[in-house]
Amino acid sequence: MVQFSDVPVVGQVGYIEVNTAFQNDVSPLKVDLIYGTFRSEDGSIYLLPVVKRAENMVVNDTLNHDYLSPTGIEGFSKSACRLLLGDIEKLWNDGKVFGVQSIGGTGALKIGAEFLSRHMNCTTVYYPDPSWEMHGAVFSFSGFQNKIQYRYMNRETLEIDFEGLCEDISNAPVDSVVILHACGHNPTGLDLSKEQWRTIAEIMKERKLIPFFDIAYQGMASGDIEEDTWAIRHFHSEGFEFLCAQSFSKMFTMYNERVGNLTIVQKSGHNIGSLKVHIERIVRSLYSSPSNHGAMAVFQILSNPELYDEWSSSFKAMAARMIELRKAFRKALEEEGAFRKWNHITDQKGMFILLHLTDNQVEYLRNFHHIYMVNSGRVNVTGLNFTNISYVAKAIIDTLRKNV
Repeated sequence: MVQFSDVPVVGQVGYIEVNTAFQNDVSPLKVDLIYGTFRSEDGSIYLLPVVKRAENMVVNDTLNHDYLSPTGIEGFSKSACRLLLGDIEKLWNDGKVFGVQSIGGTGALKIGAEFLSRHMNCTTVYYPDPSWEMHGAVFSFSGFQNKIQYRYMNRETLEIDFEGLCEDISNAPVDSVVILHACGHNPTGLDLSKEQWRTIAEIMKERKLIPFFDIAYQGMASGDIEEDTWAIRHFHSEGFEFLCAQSFSKMFTMYNERVGNLTIVQKSGHNIGSLKVHIERIVRSLYSSPSNHGAMAVFQILSNPELYDEWSSSFKAMAARMIELRKAFRKALEEEGAFRKWNHITDQKGMFILLHLTDNQVEYLRNFHHIYMVNSGRVNVTGLNFTNISYVAKAIIDTLRKNV
């Protein structure tokens, strides 16, 4: 008889293990660069004031806690799709665009992966090298037999390996799913240019590939909400059918509410009823129905012009702070002694910097300098502040000097 003790022994997930070590560290010097949460100058997790206002509205308007439908709050999903694509009124009414509220962006990826596997017989997924660590896992657990990483970053030049990227997806089998970071690529911070996006669209159209966009940093890469959706809107204008997983955690500084949306775009809306039923069945088998509070707060902001204006303007301040931190961090590293070029820090966009450190170097920083980051050397830009930047820069140069 099988017993729980027969389950293979494994360690904690990387992020959790590192965070646990940080929490247990009693050093006053410790620095948290682990998770992608927007931090204030004092290191505390920042909550947008407009989100607090919207939450209070939701609480005051709540009459009961009835179940939501499996696909969630329709007004929220419609607003989320509009944020992504612009004016969708006719497309929504025609069933060519629809959305599904999800448990964060990860939930949107999972629903989409299950749908593609179960109902479109997709078996192969391509995703960037490097990429967010859960991309491969989500699709693997959803029945995809082939997980292939396409070249994205040249680790010698620290730039996009566009030639390799194009070659890899040009060799992808028909009906392969291709995960595309719409903006603020995680973990590299390297985004494709508009001309490069046009080339990718041409290749994918010729090869009959299925785009699956992942967007978690809309407005936080460029500081402009619409600019950060340019690639998605271009694919839409080119007539693609595609999916897009939207996360609202970073955009609204609401990390534990797990607010997400899966946008589905199709050429014809004649089978919208069947598609929704398939999606509902997938959701029912996963978690039955989504939660209400976070999505209603986001819906309040997206549907109220005054709140929307306050929210959208806040991106300019958030993006500006990340740009200033990047400049200051690069300057601090260069002043400590070059050892290598650091221009990639200011060339990258979004919430993360990829430092290209070895696992041993990351461990050394953790054990000897009390600086915590994941093993890829990815750091949260806003975990830095003008109090600790010099300390972190000195520690990194010390680590490189010792050639750990």
